[in-house]
This record gives sequence, structure tokens and C-alpha cells, in this order.
Amino acid sequence: MPQLGAGIGLRARHFAQFLGAQPAAGWVEVHSENFFGAGGRERHVLEHVRRNLPVSLHGVGLGLGSAQGYSNEHAARLRELVERVEPAFVSEHLCWGATAGRHYNDLLPLPCTQEALALVAGRVGQLQDLLGRRILVENISVYLEPGPGDMSEGEFLAALVRRSGCGLLLDVNNLYVNEVNLGRDALTQMRALDPESVEEIHLAGFFEGEHCLIDTHGATVADPVWRLYEAALERFGPVPTLIEWDTDVPALEVLLAEAAKAQSCMDARHALAA
Repeated sequence: MPQLGAGIGLRARHFAQFLGAQPAAGWVEVHSENFFGAGGRERHVLEHVRRNLPVSLHGVGLGLGSAQGYSNEHAARLRELVERVEPAFVSEHLCWGATAGRHYNDLLPLPCTQEALALVAGRVGQLQDLLGRRILVENISVYLEPGPGDMSEGEFLAALVRRSGCGLLLDVNNLYVNEVNLGRDALTQMRALDPESVEEIHLAGFFEGEHCLIDTHGATVADPVWRLYEAALERFGPVPTLIEWDTDVPALEVLLAEAAKAQSCMDARHALAA
């Protein structure tokens, strides 16, 4: 696993700064679909950044758990991008997003059942065979239980790793959102995971609605999420960690400050382990 430290999401607002003097980021992550085009400014920026920094490709539109399957064209474009960029990580969400010939612009939750596990494990295996590499699968935020399950969220993720050979991208903010919204104890979910299976961590901010927390990626990381992150580092070690910020994107310095805070947590954990 690459020892990348803390990184940030590369967003269009900051393209000019990345084309100029290299910001003090350990690595960057991009949404894969934004770079599917054969050329253009986006590809130019990504290829420039890739010459200087490790890059992770994070997919948001494939929908591995959709009953009708995922788009072969989408997967082919992802393969072309992976071959071009040679990323440190390739990740997708544990979700579905299409039914009856329609694709929904959302990350929709799967029930934690044996049937859903078999379906997703098969899809992950197909995608890994197509890409010729292991992928990471990310846990998502949930606002309504999708139905009765055979296992907990953490047990589902652990079983998916065992069955498909994938790794995990653990979104700590999503664990906290689900704990508040659905009563899923975040520490219990983490304890169900093999420490070696978590290869990347996401941190982000949420919006506190009237009845639930909403995973907006539009604020600084909240204090309880930082505390949960420290528990994650204790269990999984200094896993490469990304600061996600996708709405109301602030100045680059704000993102770098959040990444520096994550790096300080990793450094402190490493010092304790030594």
C-alpha cells in the first residue's frame, strides 16, 4: 500500500494553482467520470498533476450493485483512464444507481443480505478482471434502511473483501452519519473489518438537518468525526487519508489545513506505535 499520508480532492476551482507552483499536498484524488473525455482542459490538468503527485481515481457513477448491471461503456472508459493515469488507487461506491433502464444521480444503499453480497462480489470481480487490478470499495451514507439484512454493514464489507479480493475505502464521515441517522454504532462497524483490508480513508464535512445529518462534503471535518478517525488510525494504522470537499469549495489553503490536521493525527499515531 502506498504510504501517501494526507491528500486532498482536486477540484476545478484549484486547477490554476496546481498548474502553477505545486501545492503542498501529499496526493490528490479526482472523480473518474470528470476525466473520461479524450482531451480538454480537465485531462491536461490531470496529466500535469500526475507528473508531480500520486493520483487516486474515485468513481461516483458506476453503480456496482444495480440489479441490471453496470454500463460496459462506462467501465471501458474507466479502464482507458486507469491505463493512462496509472493511479495509486481506483475506488467505487458500494451502492446501486440504475433500474428499469434509468440511471439515477445518487448513491443508493443496498440491503446487507447474502443475495446483495453475491451480486456485488460478482460485479467487483468482473471490474477487477477488466481493469487488471484490485479496486477499493467505499461505504456510503444512508438515510433510510433499505430493508432487513442478514448482517451488519461492517460484516457485509468484511465479507465482500473476503469473497471478491477487493480492498476498502473507509469513509469515516459516512460511518458517523449512519451512526447518528440509523443508530449503527460506528466503532462496531470498524471492529468487523480486517485491519489489513482498509487501504484508504475519506474525511469530509456534513450538514446538520432538522432530522438527520446530510453528507454534503461542504464543511470542515466535525469534531466527533476527528475522534472517530483517531480510533480508525488505531485499528488500521496510518492509512492514506483524503479530505473531500465537493460543495461550496473553499480556498485551497482551507483544504490543505484540513489535510495537515489529518497528517498530524497520522504522525501522532505512528509515534505511539513506535
